[in-house]
Amino acid sequence: MKEILKAALTKKIAASSLKIALAVGTALNLVNQWSAIFGIAEFSWLHGLLNYLVPFCVASYSAAKNQAANRREPHP
Repeated sequence: MKEILKAALTKKIAASSLKIALAVGTALNLVNQWSAIFGIAEFSWLHGLLNYLVPFCVASYSAAKNQAANRREPHP
């Protein structure tokens, strides 16, 4: 697990995860807070932040786990 967390913090994975989080988080905010964005309800900053944080964490973990698995498996 420590190896995966270390890999998730590399510049390459973090940059890639950030791009994914921006795209997915924006879509999630539009879907989940449509009425707040267009002035009908109050915007929830916590939910807005989580809509970006969760995709970032998932993308980082997935890329790091994949990278760790590729290092352990012998290539033909």
